Amino acid sequence: MARQNNHLVIMAGGVGSRFWPMSTPERPKQFIDVLGTGKSLLQLTVERFGKMVPAENVWVVTNEKYADIVASQLPDMPRGNILSEPCRRNTAPCIAYVSWRIKSRDPKANIVVTPSDHVVMNVQEFQRVVSECMAFTEDSDAIVTLGMKPTRPETGYGYIQADLSSPSLRNKQVFRVDNFREKPDLETAEQYIKKNNYFWNAGIFIWNVSTIVNAFRVYQPKLAKIFEALLPVYGTEGEQAAINEQFPKCENISVDYAIMEKAEEIFVCPADFGWSDLGTWGSLQQQLKRDLYGNAAIGSDISLFESHNCIIHTVQERKVVVQGLDGYIVAENDDTLLICKLSEEQRIKQFSGEA
Repeated sequence: MARQNNHLVIMAGGVGSRFWPMSTPERPKQFIDVLGTGKSLLQLTVERFGKMVPAENVWVVTNEKYADIVASQLPDMPRGNILSEPCRRNTAPCIAYVSWRIKSRDPKANIVVTPSDHVVMNVQEFQRVVSECMAFTEDSDAIVTLGMKPTRPETGYGYIQADLSSPSLRNKQVFRVDNFREKPDLETAEQYIKKNNYFWNAGIFIWNVSTIVNAFRVYQPKLAKIFEALLPVYGTEGEQAAINEQFPKCENISVDYAIMEKAEEIFVCPADFGWSDLGTWGSLQQQLKRDLYGNAAIGSDISLFESHNCIIHTVQERKVVVQGLDGYIVAENDDTLLICKLSEEQRIKQFSGEA
């Protein structure tokens, strides 16, 4: 059973077209069916929390232009739990806003914050880890972040350096954070994975509402002042107008810079549940089941011949036959078909005209 003070915050304001042609700035990847399950990444994010959080305590923070998409994909969510940002200001203002909003309703809230566009392959293990971390933060002033055990020298992720010499007395799977490291070059990433105390930063945070609000008051007083002053309007008809006026005044800053790298009671829980932020077609290919030749395919009628190390994503109702390709992306959406070398994926925006 979910604890009544548990809250889930999903950050769903990201824009871009990493999975073009399926995703576009009008419908970013969190709102599309990347995995071919019939559900968007946003819907899968809500689903994986299962019974850990009461339905009325699920919150989504998104850009105002995506609020209707969120409402249509999560029809059971109270519309008042969809918080609309009038402009992009990174993750710190996003988290500050929703934290004060939750505090106005539940001063004892225990919160997990997650991106909306990541994938988790082992949901049961994910639920176990998050539940234990929420028990850890419930009655303490600790901030916990999840650290993914690295499987390769990845240069696209930030890293968390943990002090593994002494686990927390309250939970032997939780350790203090020594440092947060920026996305490294390949040589540095190779050094990180040779050690056992460096983990990928998944951007999943757990804390109680008093802890995070107090952290903003101490380390980001200007942000705290903005959202503290709005306490009288949260949950009223005047909330959106007040946010529209005040939110653009917020500094554009990530929660990592604003809070995580400054606060003292920061812990990491190393975890391994098949996590990926699905930043590229290549990362999606690595998460999917592949055939003997390294091909991954999502679609109802796909045949591959003499092809290797490809990813095919064609979920519309048509037969697809691919022959003689090695290391390619083949993806379609409506009237657009992409055929591109995986090694040239970063140039997709240039090809598509989305740059």
